[in-house]
This record gives sequence, structure tokens and C-alpha cells, in this order.
Amino acid sequence: MTTLDARQQILAANQAAAQELRQRFVAQGTYVVNLISSPGSGKTTLLATLARKLGRRQRCAVVVGDIATELDADRLRAAGMPAHQIVTGGSCHLDARMVAGALDVARFGMLDLLLIENVGNLVCPANYDLGEHCKMVLLSVTEGADKPFKYPGIFSKADIAVLTKWDLRNVVPFDERAVVQQIQALRPGGRILRASSITDEGIDELCTLLEQRVGACKAAAQR
Repeated sequence: MTTLDARQQILAANQAAAQELRQRFVAQGTYVVNLISSPGSGKTTLLATLARKLGRRQRCAVVVGDIATELDADRLRAAGMPAHQIVTGGSCHLDARMVAGALDVARFGMLDLLLIENVGNLVCPANYDLGEHCKMVLLSVTEGADKPFKYPGIFSKADIAVLTKWDLRNVVPFDERAVVQQIQALRPGGRILRASSITDEGIDELCTLLEQRVGACKAAAQR
């Protein structure tokens, strides 16, 4: 068996597991977001901010993926968000079987919104379906303006792109126009939001978008 054949088998097995998860989420009316970004882009901080905003109105929980430690899950629990940590022990991404196992252990109960914080990486997580409704990619203004074209896989698959640490846009060199053009070229029609977890700029817009999608998901489940 070649390396390519082995990879195809792995992806096929993951796709089967993801489809089972998707059917489960659809039946429960739970909207699921797969958050993907490089390390340090602000995923956990953004999720803690969403916990304080959305947690009052929606039944939310987070599955967190990291190579080591439960630090992120601890931070989110402290912010009021039910969270379960997956420690991958070296794997650079989550897969559908990991998520299914985590949900069986976590027993969150009925959820309106499940957020999956993937391992910090712009490459591998883009290739693994977790049964989610949408992928959300985060790009902080501190990372520079060349990332979308350097990592087209995730930026072409993400329904929502969030430019994070927006409060720093005038402090560090950041070409917003170039970034937006690249993202629009890779994902025509995708949503591009700007957000700061420090000033709360853009957070209400993101919450509104997620709540609209939660509502549509629940309406579809009731048909």
C-alpha cells in the first residue's frame, strides 16, 4: 500500500465517522462550528468572549483540541462555557472519531451550539471533516497579510473568516484590503468579520450571525 492509498483510507474512514456525527447533530438541532487557526490567533480568547455573550441566550459547549495540557478547557470553564479537552498527544488535528468519543464522555446534553476549537494549525485540520455545519477560520492582524494565499486549503473551505485582534490593526503592519481580496478570491460569498476580544468590537455581529444559523438549524430539524 502506498502512502497515498493509506492517506485516502484514513480520510475515507474519517468521512464515514463525520457523516454519523452530522446525522446526530442534525437530529438534535445542534449547530456546529469548527474553529481553525494558527497558534496564538486568539481562538480561546474569542471563545471565552462568546461564552459571556452567547452563554446567556444559547445552550453552548466547546470541545477543545490541543497536543498537550487542559489549559484552554480550564480557561473556558472559568468563563462559564462547558468544555471538554481532547489531548491529541502529538496529532496536529482533530478527527471525527476523537470528537465523537469526546462527546460521549462529556455528556453535554442538548445543545443549541457546539464549538470545536481545533488544534492550532492552518494545514491539517482543513482536511478533516468533523461533521460540522461550517468551518470558521481566524486570522489575527499580527500574522500579516499573506496567509490566505499561503494556506488556501482552509481559506477556501471556511464559510466564515474572522480577522482577530482587530484593536491592534493600527499598531502593527496589516494590509486589510489585501487580506480581504485574497479571502474573497478563495471563498467567494464567504463572510468576513473583524473582531476584538479586548474592545468587543465586532463581537455582537459574530454572535448575531451564529444565532441566526442556530435558528435556521433548529427550524430545519423540526421539519
